[in-house]
This record gives sequence, C-alpha cells and structure tokens, in this order.
Amino acid sequence: MMIRAHRALAFMFALLAVAAAQAAEVAGMVKISRGEAAIERAGERLPATVGTPVLATDRLRTGADGALGVTLRDNTLLSAGPNSLIVIEKFAFNSSTLEGGMSVGIRKGTLAVASGKIAKRTPESVDFHTPTSVLGVRGTEFLVEVIGGSDE
Repeated sequence: MMIRAHRALAFMFALLAVAAAQAAEVAGMVKISRGEAAIERAGERLPATVGTPVLATDRLRTGADGALGVTLRDNTLLSAGPNSLIVIEKFAFNSSTLEGGMSVGIRKGTLAVASGKIAKRTPESVDFHTPTSVLGVRGTEFLVEVIGGSDE
C-alpha cells in the first residue's frame, strides 16, 4: 500500500513538471550561436547552443564577443549582436490560422529583425520596444540599437 502511494505521488509530481514546462510556450530555436551567448530562464543561465529551444519569457544575452540568431515558429528571424540583452516578453502562434502575437524588448545592444507570418497577417499584434520607444511592425526588416541600456 505504501509503495502505491509513493508511486502515485511520484506520478503526480512528474505530471506537474510536464505542465510547468509546457506553461511557457516554445517560441523558437537557436540557429546561430557565437562567442558568449546565453539564455536566461527561470533564474538559470543556460548556454545558447544551436538547437536549444527558446521559450516565451526567455532572456537572450550576448557578451562582448557574442552573437545569437533565433528563428521563431512564425519564421521571424532575430539576430542579436555583441553585448545585447533581448527579452521575449510574449509569443503565441497558431500555425493553422497564422494568428498570434509577440512582444520583444531590446534592453541593450543590437537586434536585427526579419518579420515573419504574425507580422504579415496581423501587424498590430507585434511590437518591439526599447527603453525609450515602441516599434510597430508592418512586415519588414529592420535593425535596432540601444546604446547604454539596462542589464535588467
């Protein structure tokens, strides 16, 4: 009887762990990583190696010699240069209807963007913002540089 209770408890914890992992939607994947590049997730710092999933709410950080390229699920391309901090604040995408939304913060450094399917379908649901401005996207490519900026 005691063994069954322990197994049931272990099974419940496993289900909770899976549910917690799925709570933050997979937004995309690291495609290019050079030099010092990391993903900050839930208080942990993970190496941003090629193939690493990027979740909604992740923070992408590069060092002085770092560069990071991420392809989001809607085919948006994000390329962060050296000494950058990029925050995926919101990402949702339905691949069947092509609907969704995203909000990305550029806290410091540079970010080159080639917008994907969400911006083409519903441009009003996509924004990129810096400490001093908000950029609306209308299905285009652009580069943002935040000089100074914040490490937070």
